[in-house]
Amino acid sequence: MSKIKKEQISAKGFSIKVYTEDFKNDYISLTDIAKYKNSDNPRFVIQNWMRNRNTLEFIGLWEVLNNPNFNRV
Repeated sequence: MSKIKKEQISAKGFSIKVYTEDFKNDYISLTDIAKYKNSDNPRFVIQNWMRNRNTLEFIGLWEVLNNPNFNRV
């Protein structure tokens, strides 16, 4: 089982969590980044970002390139 290491970086006075899994995969907390725009309800920032056409196209392209089992239905 892989061990997940948690670190924090600071950007414009906000702490952002970074999770590293065996130094192979890094994950940055979108919630922590969204707190910059709306510290009370960062989920609304993420909801609006996920509805954006450019975001959906980017995620679709990323899946095509990185997931051989991706189904575009």
